[in-house]
Amino acid sequence: MNKEQIERAIKDYNWMIREIKRQRQMLEKDIGTKVVSASGVEATLPKSKGVISDPVVKEVIRRDRKSNWLSKLEKKVLFIQERLPAIDEPREVVVLECMLDGMTISAISKHMGLSRKNIYTIKETIVQKMLQFTQSSQ
Repeated sequence: MNKEQIERAIKDYNWMIREIKRQRQMLEKDIGTKVVSASGVEATLPKSKGVISDPVVKEVIRRDRKSNWLSKLEKKVLFIQERLPAIDEPREVVVLECMLDGMTISAISKHMGLSRKNIYTIKETIVQKMLQFTQSSQ
């Protein structure tokens, strides 16, 4: 990941965690669901080419896309989680934790009693440390 991707992953972390949880719950709930194919006269009629009309096939495709989406989110979240040890300064830890909890820069600024510019500077340091952690582990 590059600098911009790390910044985006930190910013999106909170909603990605919620989405992973939601998707997992949906997949667990869907496991027992039965999808029935068309039967009777409709099943014997010719199908147009290029259009998938089998509901079972469509459901498999939908679940596969959902699974791929979930996998991408999990990779981004794990990327951030694996780099948390790189952040060791107390102010940096607080700013990072607040960002991961979904707080805005303004809210973090008020919470910590620091200027927004100072919070942005700390955020840049966090991103830089995570980037260095990534480069040193390769």
